[in-house]
Amino acid sequence: MTRQDTCPGSPPPAHGIGRIGGIDGLGGMSGFGGFVRRRTRHRCARRRSRPARTGSALLAAGLAFLGVVAAPAAGGAVPTPSADAPAATGAAPEAGGEPWSGHPAHFEPGPCPETAEPVPGECGVLEVPESRAHRHGRDGHHGTTIRLSVAIIPAASATPAPEPVVFMEGGPGGDAFDSIPFLIDAGVNRDRDLIVMAQRGTLHAQPALTCPEIDRFSEAAVALRYDAPSTGRRLVGAAKACRDRLTADGVDLSAYNTTENAADFAELRKALRIDRWNVYGYSYGTELALTYLRLHPEGIRSVAIDSVVPPQIVSLPWTWDSAREGIGAILAACAAQPACAGRYPDLPDTLTEQVRRLEAHPLELRARPPGGGDPVDVVLDGGAMVNLLVANTVKAVDVPAALDELARGNPERFARARAADAVSAIGRFGHGLTHSVACSEWVPGFSEADLLAAGRRAFPGWPDTVLAQAPQLPFENRLCRVWNVPDRTAVQRVATVSDVPTLVISGTFDAKTGAGWGPFTARTLSRSTTVRIPGIGHWVVPQSPCAQSVLASFLANPTAPDTGCVAGLVPKPFTITPVPENA
Repeated sequence: MTRQDTCPGSPPPAHGIGRIGGIDGLGGMSGFGGFVRRRTRHRCARRRSRPARTGSALLAAGLAFLGVVAAPAAGGAVPTPSADAPAATGAAPEAGGEPWSGHPAHFEPGPCPETAEPVPGECGVLEVPESRAHRHGRDGHHGTTIRLSVAIIPAASATPAPEPVVFMEGGPGGDAFDSIPFLIDAGVNRDRDLIVMAQRGTLHAQPALTCPEIDRFSEAAVALRYDAPSTGRRLVGAAKACRDRLTADGVDLSAYNTTENAADFAELRKALRIDRWNVYGYSYGTELALTYLRLHPEGIRSVAIDSVVPPQIVSLPWTWDSAREGIGAILAACAAQPACAGRYPDLPDTLTEQVRRLEAHPLELRARPPGGGDPVDVVLDGGAMVNLLVANTVKAVDVPAALDELARGNPERFARARAADAVSAIGRFGHGLTHSVACSEWVPGFSEADLLAAGRRAFPGWPDTVLAQAPQLPFENRLCRVWNVPDRTAVQRVATVSDVPTLVISGTFDAKTGAGWGPFTARTLSRSTTVRIPGIGHWVVPQSPCAQSVLASFLANPTAPDTGCVAGLVPKPFTITPVPENA
């Protein structure tokens, strides 16, 4: 008997890396500027209810349990870099840099930040150096420090296991506190306390490297050609304005990278005096988790990575491989369902035809955003359409119907998805972290010609104007020229080799971080368990009761988790619309 494994009645969230959708994130929206996520709460997992712990009782059960003190504490072809590809500008620092000579990192209990839903736990702030590679800070004397908000959510169980779970958000640049309700709904804190920390440069960190300039561009971009040079110039101009403002405020953009990010989590474990903990990250958070495991393996009991970004591979050309795998899996799943195959034959050809048609003759439309509000002007061209598919802004179950309707002259599903970005959350996404990571760790070593070649391999016959831009990160090569951070690929583009028990989770419909990269990454993790969940897109655990069960079993027994629920899972049925009378 086959089973579907999705939450009834709620679409998957759009996350991760990407401005046009987010790789999530690798977070994002379906259009430019993204990374800010429009999420629908998933309720696959029933809330585990028990009497609430509040006030001093919660502090004792949560913070004190963890030893918190305020005082300082002691799939496809692998892209290869092009020989003539430009490196990131700026002088590359020595690996590891000079030791930081300021005060040791320390944790201070304090109030929780204001969030859409109150944090159901206790909070505080971790103070860490902005740059461990620089001996002196912005004032030339003492090392500059930054402050990262931390939340500790108690386990739902009255008898929690001793080792907590620490969560690593996607993006880069996503708001980790925004993910807390999804983590709780998915039961991540069922048997263990859950620790969530705002990554450096994100919304609940000080400084927060948000870019209202990019957010405002994103709102306007829905009415622009997605991949037109003029659109790229406006995006680069918005990024430059943000960079100039941040650097004028004294921010060292080169310090906002994955190495420093991983060191923050190592400092957090020490500051909380935790002997061992479990790590769970998704999207960019998987690259961060793997880097953390490579550089700071002490104290790690287990690692779970969901929607995998392999540090040794991630680049702009890599995004086309993931797009091909995820979109291809959706089309193949339709072909495997008789009702879908009979109603929507030849979907791959239909997709190519519509990408080519829209790129040659963009549609100028009025569409109402999915969340409501007045209709807005949108332009639907081939590049915009592809990125809506990659971002899962048009839900996977609706993709065959949406393509068929589009081919018959009805673009409504795509137009409304495009309109979603016209209503943006201004100043809430950490674009500064996004581009500091992308421009120092992902972009160097590959030319724009390399990116185009990867696109042609992934989707032969599509227009070059579409394939010249990385899904979710359009015009990033040009943007990086003005962002101007050092090339860090020599120290970051490295595989993690480890025998720490690791769970690798992928969704077959993920077009941001293709499912094939899970087994690829697991090849150097000798005690890893790899699972693929059919019919699920980016960030699997909140969307899949089976994945939640596997994660819970893994946390209980990292070397032998129960993966039995995966057998027999199939994608849920696709939307079948009536055959038009004039067909």
